[in-house]
Amino acid sequence: MNGYKNLNDALEQYAKYVIQQARTNLTKDKKNGGDLYNSLNYEILEDTNQFLVDFLMEDYAMFVDKGVKGKTSTYPETRSALSQFQYGSGTGPKGGLRKGINKWLRKKRFQWRDEKGRFLSYETMTFLISRSIYNKGLKANLFFTKPFEKGLQRLSKQLYAGFVKDIDNSIIIGLKK
Repeated sequence: MNGYKNLNDALEQYAKYVIQQARTNLTKDKKNGGDLYNSLNYEILEDTNQFLVDFLMEDYAMFVDKGVKGKTSTYPETRSALSQFQYGSGTGPKGGLRKGINKWLRKKRFQWRDEKGRFLSYETMTFLISRSIYNKGLKANLFFTKPFEKGLQRLSKQLYAGFVKDIDNSIIIGLKK
């Protein structure tokens, strides 16, 4: 960032804090090592009169963060997170949940056995798991929202101080010319 080194340093510190805490939260929920965990990143963008921190992650991250209300019931955590997402609303793509579950099952090579000890097919397991998620929903875990908000509280003074230092430096440099 041109002329805003201290503000840039504060923004970098904020973004690194949010990503690190989001990854910690995913690890606590046993969701580390996957595509979502590995996709967490950020970019700091400078426009003519604004500074933006762009957080990058998988498309489905918002569903993991805020949860999704089920067709027949909802987890209390999802309700308290004020999730706007709900299965059965007709707004999402058809078959997206099943396709994602099937891909996950095959990637993890995860299969249940029936009462006779035979492995269930991936299609049967996809149906059972997706039906359960469709009816019950996904529990919100706020893995990203909590560090995002806490980081703003923690680092708002540093962001302000960095900006003030940069303005002071530009005034001093302007006077020396």
